[in-house]
Amino acid sequence: MLGRGWHHCLGLCCLLCSVGAWTYHYSDKGDYMWEQARNYCQTFFTDMVAIQNQEEIQYLNRSLPYHKSYYWIGLRKLDGVWTWVGTRKALTKEAENWAQGEPNNRRSNQDCVEIYIRRPQQAGKWNDEPCTRRKKALCYLASCQPFSCSQRGECVETIGSYRCECYPGFHGPECEHVVQCAKLEPQGVSMYCSHPYGDFSYNSTCEFGCHEGFERRGAAVLRCLPSQEWSANTPTCTAITCPVLSAPAQGEMHCSHLHGEFTFGSTCAFSCQKGFALVGLQSRESTGSWTGNTPHCEGRVLSMGCSLEDPLDPVVSTV
Repeated sequence: MLGRGWHHCLGLCCLLCSVGAWTYHYSDKGDYMWEQARNYCQTFFTDMVAIQNQEEIQYLNRSLPYHKSYYWIGLRKLDGVWTWVGTRKALTKEAENWAQGEPNNRRSNQDCVEIYIRRPQQAGKWNDEPCTRRKKALCYLASCQPFSCSQRGECVETIGSYRCECYPGFHGPECEHVVQCAKLEPQGVSMYCSHPYGDFSYNSTCEFGCHEGFERRGAAVLRCLPSQEWSANTPTCTAITCPVLSAPAQGEMHCSHLHGEFTFGSTCAFSCQKGFALVGLQSRESTGSWTGNTPHCEGRVLSMGCSLEDPLDPVVSTV
């Protein structure tokens, strides 16, 4: 909350509002040209006041004392464009608050801006003036500090305080909380994760891999998004499929399948029918591809023995 009056004066300046809030300050005893006024504000405070809205204008007009020369603000013409010098942002049409007939750039040298405080007519309005005129320096001291908003959001000055506009993935009054995603517990998949803001929270990334003989189906990397969702579905690992084997002609094949038919880990044994011999490997194993070549069956060559009568003596016939 802001105080309701000028609390106290410090040396050559006066200040309004409570400690720890965005405070306005002005040069109590000195009047300065615009460049001198800005140097004064930057030396002792944050910078010259940059008007944000009508509420701030009304507050300043109500709270500051009247001064016949009025007050410089942090608006100046740079390269032909009215610019807030503290942020280097151009004045938008919607934010203009010129007095009637202003800016008129009389004598073509009115590049700085004053604010009419407690003026009988058009109080709170702006007027362009030569930068060499002497006026009160109107400054502010920011309440936003380097560690405001947990360094996870933009600190926006408001009258008497500040608010945090959190970056995606963070929330809370000081952006102190981090978005959480569901814990990942994949089955049969190797996973390595990094967690910059806590386990399975915003910007956590998890990389996935498969064991030998298996291939990944799905994304290799998942990231926890500001929406509390992962960037993709959890991947799976499936056994590498090999071509289907067939029994050789005149033979048989018997297979065992560890992870599915004709996949990594499958083993097939071969044999031949009676009368045929197996030529090649007796078994083949899938290690991501089949070992060896398919065997085949060949017919056996049978040797046959014959018994012949071979008399030792010749047969002699007699008459």
